[in-house]
Amino acid sequence: MKNIVVKKSFLYTCLLALFMVSCKKEIEKVSDTFKDTASSSEAPVAEKDSVKKEPVVQKESVPPAMQENGFYNAFVLPKDKKMRDSVYAEFSKKYNERERYAILALNRLDSKNKWNADTLVVPAKIDTTLMEYSPFPMQLDILSGVKKFVIFSYPIQAYGVYSNGSLVKWGPTSMGKKAAQTTRGLTFANWKKKLSISTVSTEWKLPYNFNIHNIGGIGWHQYDLPGYPASHSCLRLLMKDAQWLYSYADTWILNPGGATTKAKGTPVMVFGDYKWGGRKPWKKLLDDPNSNNISVEEMTKLLQPNIDKMIKEQDNREKVADSIKAAKASAAPVQNEKPEELPAN
Repeated sequence: MKNIVVKKSFLYTCLLALFMVSCKKEIEKVSDTFKDTASSSEAPVAEKDSVKKEPVVQKESVPPAMQENGFYNAFVLPKDKKMRDSVYAEFSKKYNERERYAILALNRLDSKNKWNADTLVVPAKIDTTLMEYSPFPMQLDILSGVKKFVIFSYPIQAYGVYSNGSLVKWGPTSMGKKAAQTTRGLTFANWKKKLSISTVSTEWKLPYNFNIHNIGGIGWHQYDLPGYPASHSCLRLLMKDAQWLYSYADTWILNPGGATTKAKGTPVMVFGDYKWGGRKPWKKLLDDPNSNNISVEEMTKLLQPNIDKMIKEQDNREKVADSIKAAKASAAPVQNEKPEELPAN
């Protein structure tokens, strides 16, 4: 009886072991099947990713286009030299010569330095006179008694011209660089010369030079406008602006012998500070078309302490000029007068 029980136990143990082995093989089979399924499902994903990345790798560079933001738009210039040729062709096709001149002027550039910027600020509507974009107030009552006045703003690198308080002209300038800044404050126009030679280098020719600091040799004249303050203290202008101001402003009047000044010329003021290393002020127009504007209140506060002196020098110059004219007029008949004829005997 005992042997029979042992045999049955042994049989049950063998059957249980056989069942366990069978289950294990089944589990492994299912596991292998799952892995195969997973591998087959991942393959398309990998293939899909590779297809997705292809256009990014093969995508060609697209020429910059106008970014329209409103009153002022951005004409983006590429760094690549070859691409700049195509951009220039597009720029020239889109705008005529006068419009291009105005756009460059707004960016404080001349044609020689037209690609010194990575972005050109372009008005949605082009006014070739620039007056529609003036940062200076169109009317300043405080200057109503001043016949001629020229002002240069360091912060926005621009000049303005007022006649009896009315703005008659404005434009771009490149003033003294950080190491050789233009003297601030009120001064007066002195002498002028159609072509001067720089005291810094004889190779530098200065067309339509108008001196405003005789001892310091500072004046306004035509020279490169690279889009930032770059001069050796002088006030650089576009050629047309230099010619215009050359004819507009009055020179000093010297006493006989030329050693002393009898009367001063047109009043000139340089004011403010440039944010060296900061964003160029005219680029801020893309975010706010009024960002460069100088208010009437600011200008009035700036000019108020100098008005009496400007008017005093203006009145003095008129008196001196009138006396010179009167002297010439009285001397003219004497020089041209014929000798009195004596009666015949």
